[in-house]
Parts: sequence; C-alpha cells; structure tokens
Amino acid sequence: MPSRKPKKPTPARKQPESTAELRQALCKRTKAELVDALLELAEADRRVLRQLAARFDVGAAADKLVTATRQAIADATAFDERDINRNFAYDSEAYDEVKRNLGRLIDSGQLRLAMQLALELMKQGSYQVEMSDEGLMTADIEECLSVVHKAVRKCDLPANEAIAWCSAMLGNDRVGFIGREPLQSLRNHFQGATAR
Repeated sequence: MPSRKPKKPTPARKQPESTAELRQALCKRTKAELVDALLELAEADRRVLRQLAARFDVGAAADKLVTATRQAIADATAFDERDINRNFAYDSEAYDEVKRNLGRLIDSGQLRLAMQLALELMKQGSYQVEMSDEGLMTADIEECLSVVHKAVRKCDLPANEAIAWCSAMLGNDRVGFIGREPLQSLRNHFQGATAR
C-alpha cells in the first residue's frame, strides 16, 4: 500500500453541501472561537498539529524542534508488526515534518543536532524499510537525509567528525542501501580533505 497522502481540498465552488454548511457556521464564529477550535483539534491529533504548523510556518526553539522532530520520526517510522513483509501504509506527512525540522535546525546553526537526529532517522527508518515488502518509504527517508548531507558537505566541521558521522550513518542502515551513495561520496570528500 502506498504512503498515505492527504486529499487535496475541493475548490470552494465544488465543495459538497456539508462543507458549505460548515463554512457558513464557521463564518458566524469569532476569531478567538476559531483559534480555540483549531488548537483543540491540534492537541487531539498530531497530524492536524503538523498540518497547521507547516501551513502557518510555525517556528520553535531548538529544544522544542528536537522534541517535535523525534516525535515526527517516531510517527513516520511506526508500523504495525502484524503487517511485516507487506506494503503497509505509513505517515508521509510525518516524514515531511522531519525534513522541514532538520532544515530549520540547520538554518538556526544546529547542524550537530540535525546530524544526531539523522542518525536516529536512519536507524528507525531503515528498520521500517527492512520490515516492509518493497520499502516504499525509502525515498522519503532519503529526502529527509539529503538536507543534512548537503549541510555537512558545506560545513566547517572537522573532517574526522564528518567522516565518523558518515560511517555511523552507514552503520545504522539496516538494509544497506538508504542514501548509501551520497554518504559514501561525502565520506570520500572529507577523507580526501584530510589526505591533503
């Protein structure tokens, strides 16, 4: 089963009557009532929280961003063990949040935190791929990791630290093919830099 993608909203003029009636009811509410309702929905459902945070580009402090990213990794890589060796559904929106949050951490100067979270994603994500039939989530994982690969390549970290991270990433890959080529290329880049 492919990843769960959200349905695109129906254009306003093609909305079913039930949505039109909801729109009318919402238009009668105050802004404060609508904000309270959205917050209640977000607190009750992490997917709604993720959608709202992405839509309104909600920023967060580094510690909160790390916590949110760990939760998104857990949500993205979760699966029912009864579905092992099947193409089970997974939360692609959670992978989108992981990618977005890794980028935010990097942009705020927290590359080492992003690198640590990438290690966690590789470990949990490769386990999910290993347990699935065809590893449909592999591309989502690689997209998340590519943000960190690019930042590490451009960074001024000591070469030995970057090489150790690449090796740890490759070691955390339970299936042996997630982002392997970019990681090997990155490791070779830094090994070449230390040889000079």
